[in-house]
Amino acid sequence: MVIHFLIHGRVQGVGFRWFVQREASELELRGWVRNTEDGDVEVVAAGDAGDLDELRASLRRGPRGSRVDRIVEHTLADSEAESLTSFQIDGAW
Repeated sequence: MVIHFLIHGRVQGVGFRWFVQREASELELRGWVRNTEDGDVEVVAAGDAGDLDELRASLRRGPRGSRVDRIVEHTLADSEAESLTSFQIDGAW
């Protein structure tokens, strides 16, 4: 299963990408997380439905200092997972 999440709120400048990377890696999910130019955080994650449910709960909670106002979620085609490797932060310095 592959899901695209777009997280709105105070999610940049608070360690959100590193939080997501740690949570997703612990769940052995594949995919990536990155900041958007609009101030949101975008996530694509692939794995078992149960593990994705756990990631969803973590995204709602966020790291200390963050505020998650809304999460927009879309299920992607399984073929989208073919190029995904271990969970990465995209665009980290």
